Amino acid sequence: MPGLSPLPAKSAKSAMSDEPTPTPSAFPSASVPASASSSPDRPRIDPVRPADDEARALARGLLDGARFGALATLEPDTGHPLASRVAVALDDDGAPLLLMSSLSAHSGALDADPRCSLLVGEPGAGDPLAHPRLTVNGVARRLVRDTDDGRRARDRWLATHPRAALYVDFGDFAFRRIECTGASLNGGFGRAWRLEAADLRPAPGDVLSGSPAA
Repeated sequence: MPGLSPLPAKSAKSAMSDEPTPTPSAFPSASVPASASSSPDRPRIDPVRPADDEARALARGLLDGARFGALATLEPDTGHPLASRVAVALDDDGAPLLLMSSLSAHSGALDADPRCSLLVGEPGAGDPLAHPRLTVNGVARRLVRDTDDGRRARDRWLATHPRAALYVDFGDFAFRRIECTGASLNGGFGRAWRLEAADLRPAPGDVLSGSPAA
């Protein structure tokens, strides 16, 4: 309109200055768990507890109740982990026993490298990760049939798996005994223990499945 001067246009800088400046308090802070802190002054908390009587009893119960498990070996040609489902029994000192055919992949893997892990513990109703499970680490030693160890393994195996009588004496089958070097027990969410071989041995007075008095 005549006689009116146009208003000066705001610069981009002045226009931005009219907007409220965000402050750190305007953003929700992220919650960082203490265990995730990289501060050298904050000691890391180990969530795995040393073995106690509760852990020992739970681990022995899982082993004694196991009839099957997941066996992890090392594939000879690639070195990749190889997991297989296997039947399980216990020797008289609580050591896991396996019976496997020489034709199986895990048998060949153990011939090349006897190191292995055995996972036992069956999930129940609900979340399977809420149920206890035990991983036994060790070395699987082949047993010679015509020895005291071999004959005892056969007797204990048939006491646990009577239907195995159909094939237990086949020439291509052999027993292996896992010599435990340590174990990891997960009792459910927030309950983890580190165990030694001695923690898995039966307590005085325990009668294992497959024992004559069981």
